[in-house]
Amino acid sequence: MSWTWRYETSEGERVAGAGVPPAEAFPTQGDAETWLGETWRELLAAGVDGVVLVEDGRDVYGPMSLHGQD
Repeated sequence: MSWTWRYETSEGERVAGAGVPPAEAFPTQGDAETWLGETWRELLAAGVDGVVLVEDGRDVYGPMSLHGQD
């Protein structure tokens, strides 16, 4: 099994390119979620508005906003 994050704009467009960390593969859901907890601010600064957790090509949950609650 492989867990990854898909990066998206608030309109649901995929985000990639300069400043955006490459999609990493994690062995467990917990590892992927821990990584996101440690790097979400960097993703937000790079233009990522939300993320989707993907397991072996299947969306598990999301999109989940990286912006705080108002």
